[in-house]
Amino acid sequence: MARIISIANQKGGVGKTTTAINLAACLGQNGRRVLLIDMDPQGNAGRGLGFDVTAQKETIYDVLMGTMTLLDACQQTNFDNLKIVCSNLKLASLEASLYTNPIAKPFGLLRDAVAAFKDFFEYIIIDCPPSLGLLSINAMTASDSVLIPVQCEYFAMEAVAAILSSIANIQKELNPNLNIAGFLLTMFDASTQLGNEIAGEIRRLFKENAFYTSIPRNQSVAESQAHHMPVSYFRATSKGGIAYANLAKEVIEHESR
Repeated sequence: MARIISIANQKGGVGKTTTAINLAACLGQNGRRVLLIDMDPQGNAGRGLGFDVTAQKETIYDVLMGTMTLLDACQQTNFDNLKIVCSNLKLASLEASLYTNPIAKPFGLLRDAVAAFKDFFEYIIIDCPPSLGLLSINAMTASDSVLIPVQCEYFAMEAVAAILSSIANIQKELNPNLNIAGFLLTMFDASTQLGNEIAGEIRRLFKENAFYTSIPRNQSVAESQAHHMPVSYFRATSKGGIAYANLAKEVIEHESR
């Protein structure tokens, strides 16, 4: 049965989509059957894997609205063991659609859509939008755990406090089994004092909930996005490629916990 991991932080620009793409790809390279679900209307997870998301007719919006099953919306990528359910701007209209056609459990849409297909995959990675609204709540309600990317910058701790508050509310009201997979330091530059201070604070406060791996600022990661492929396929021996490979190994090591 799949382990479902949301990549979430309400702050934009912290590396959520980059982490979702590259973690999913590295898990696939480790022989795991992986599904990547894009819950961000910007559709960048699909773009990052080479899809023209504006032309997509099978998207997560259709799954959430009940007009298509999750499996019908899955598409095979060009990368080992990795499938994706794409998103596009249609998803931004979900909330308005639910006002027009109200349902009893609007925060359980994704959970219900995924439930019948957990045995088809070993990991389901969900890329959340940079907000803590309907879409992110759906993702975390459906998930076993949340991976929280934290950019090593001045306002990082404020973002951490907000996402922890949201997780606590979801645990109380919607998903009592939701856990924190870990805090992931992103865009980490060990040569800066601020970067080291933020990293030290995260690891001091959250100890075993902080990943040992950190993701460095790395040009190869940015270049891989321009080439519509994960960095582990574009330049596996780069610092970014090695970091995401190590992150996947850490996630796999947690399987027995």
